[in-house]
Amino acid sequence: MSEATLNGLTLFNRGKVRDIYDLGDKLLLVASDRISAFDVILPTPIPDKGKILTQLSEFWFGQIGNIVPHHLISTKVDDFPAACQPHRAALEGRSMLVKKSTPAPVECIVRGYITGSGWKDYQKTGAVCGIALPQGLVEAARLDQPIFTPSTKAAVGDHDINISFDEMVARVGKVKAEKMRAATIAIYQRARALAETKGIIIADTKFEFGMEGDDILLIDEVLTPDSSRFWPMDGYQPGKTPDSFDKQFVRDYLLSLNWNMKPPAPELPPEIVKKTQEKYSEALRRLMGN
Repeated sequence: MSEATLNGLTLFNRGKVRDIYDLGDKLLLVASDRISAFDVILPTPIPDKGKILTQLSEFWFGQIGNIVPHHLISTKVDDFPAACQPHRAALEGRSMLVKKSTPAPVECIVRGYITGSGWKDYQKTGAVCGIALPQGLVEAARLDQPIFTPSTKAAVGDHDINISFDEMVARVGKVKAEKMRAATIAIYQRARALAETKGIIIADTKFEFGMEGDDILLIDEVLTPDSSRFWPMDGYQPGKTPDSFDKQFVRDYLLSLNWNMKPPAPELPPEIVKKTQEKYSEALRRLMGN
């Protein structure tokens, strides 16, 4: 499933990966097989990707529910409103019935290892997103304490921009900003410890929160290969770029092309599609024992 509108349902928003339908006081999130990179939706879907993201999100929501409230109500089509039932085949395994809330205008990113743009930033400044780190760190080094680096939440096609915690406070208020920061780090620390027992390192990840007054609600997807960097523990070695079970593989392929990171994006060749699907499936298998 790449892109389709479900008749009889009100399309609320179409994101990079998810189609969101308005069900009154609830929302229906449908995870497509679309994949994005550098904030651009690629024209080539990854088969069953939406099902993998949904299974992993459901798994993680079950692991962290006592840290912060979340929006998931059910992933079972039997529990969905009557208007959804004609679309059972399209929804099975890739949809979530969720509570409705006002999304915070920021993304909450937590980094437990120094890699990607953070590594580039550190090489230039000795800091990541303005947060000073010890001297002498190497690529992929584990940080003693995870760091919180929020960003803007850009529209499709635009790039997210890192912001300071003070800027986040200005956007969402001090109480909610502090709650989001604390929840982000607590979820990450629990998930990192659990994943390590399954042979996976979670290098970094991002969360999104909904707001209800001064309360917050964990929304969207959680700890998937789309929103996180997953590395295999076997073979991990600080000082070199690790292999990964996430879309970094796609990013690396796109970086090898003469593409300006703006739409339209190039098609992915069959071997890149197949390898990406295998990486996502391996993350699911390791984390859930499937």
